[in-house]
Amino acid sequence: MPNFPKSVEIKEEGPREGFQIEKEFVPTARKIEFINALSKTGLKTIQIVSFVSPKLVPNMADAEEVVAGIDMQPGVDYTGLWLNEKGFERAAATGRLAMKGNLNLCASETFLKRNQNRTGEQQVAELHGTIERYKSHGMPVEMAGISAAFGCNFEGDVPVSKIMDLAKVIFDITAEHDVSLKRFLLLDTMGWGTPDRIKRCVGALQDQYPDLEYALHLHDTRGMGIANAYAGLEMGVAHFDACVAGLGGCPFAGNKAAAGNVCTEDLVFMCEEMGIDTGLDLDALAECARLAEDVVGHPLPGSIMRGGSLQNLRDQAAA
Repeated sequence: MPNFPKSVEIKEEGPREGFQIEKEFVPTARKIEFINALSKTGLKTIQIVSFVSPKLVPNMADAEEVVAGIDMQPGVDYTGLWLNEKGFERAAATGRLAMKGNLNLCASETFLKRNQNRTGEQQVAELHGTIERYKSHGMPVEMAGISAAFGCNFEGDVPVSKIMDLAKVIFDITAEHDVSLKRFLLLDTMGWGTPDRIKRCVGALQDQYPDLEYALHLHDTRGMGIANAYAGLEMGVAHFDACVAGLGGCPFAGNKAAAGNVCTEDLVFMCEEMGIDTGLDLDALAECARLAEDVVGHPLPGSIMRGGSLQNLRDQAAA
């Protein structure tokens, strides 16, 4: 039987993952305009920048300027992404971001080398220092995740057994450092997820670690984003990463076709129609989606920004 949650929390990643893959540089002022608009939709967490090499990800070259320029709204956590100690120090130095200690491993050695220029063995070894760094800054370490969790464009299918092995590595290391994780994130980094893969992987983790919350980071590369989100909901998953208008993608994933993330407003529409509360303003999100198209200067794949919500039509029919 499905185990649908009563409510879900959606973390918006459009300003970071959405803009990082754009070929043309998005002006700083327009990034700030977009983030300020998102801040008024009810979102509680918005990942706005990444602190990475501007040579590799040119659209994040102005990360500090973006963080400094936004109008921060009460009750909204603005976060950044970092992949190493230098990126972490840059994020901390802004003094404006919600600094959250997350841990990550990758199921694909090839992708890891392309994305972070390190091996799986190096990534595992670095977890010890990462945890201690977070502790030294007084940051709680409550979430861990696995990238390329459902498949890799370079290495093929990722079996559930590999995810379970990597999860054990993470939990063994956190136990050494007296850290108790609350949430576990599975990232469909290269768009290999299908509803069956989602259910098998989430189910295996739930069986082994039943007290954890689970989260999904989904891509819509092959049109499976919203179907995979539904599969996650059936398994009781209540935390999702998403991008307004279907922005996004990883520039190191080797995808030749569209690689956008699952669309925030489309996901919100589905949840609300199912009676699952999101706490978000669907109409405001649709406006943000249209703004995103204007900012990047090309069509984006979101549906609700064009089709509208059914509630608006219901209200018209009842008038």
